[in-house]
Amino acid sequence: MTSPQQLSFLLARLSVGMSMFGHGLVRLPKLHGFSNWMVGQFEKSMLPEIVVTPFSYILPVAELLVGIFLLIGLFTKQTLIAGSLVMIALIFGSSMIEEWGAIPSQLIHAAFFSVLLTFEKSYNCFAVDAVLERNRQGNI
Repeated sequence: MTSPQQLSFLLARLSVGMSMFGHGLVRLPKLHGFSNWMVGQFEKSMLPEIVVTPFSYILPVAELLVGIFLLIGLFTKQTLIAGSLVMIALIFGSSMIEEWGAIPSQLIHAAFFSVLLTFEKSYNCFAVDAVLERNRQGNI
């Protein structure tokens, strides 16, 4: 029997996972253009281009991977931590260019990651992680 907490955890995990997946997916085909846009955004910030450029190429890949892993529920704990670190970096970047309008969305994502991390051990039952754990315990 599925508990309301398990269902809530699943829906929240899928929601934030789809957001991250979508962010990464739409940016990958236009990666070079996205990178140029991001570098342009940071031209007048204190962050040097040598830092912004690699980050602009890594970010869409990180978003896509965090999204995929959350959608399937694989390495959920580690992925939630990675997603939080991505959000911390984005919040820092938004602060550096005084893009205050982006921060609420980034904070909401960070809150999702934090809350999900709190309950991951107890309620992450609809996930590849749960299947692997059952297999490890011999309870297929």
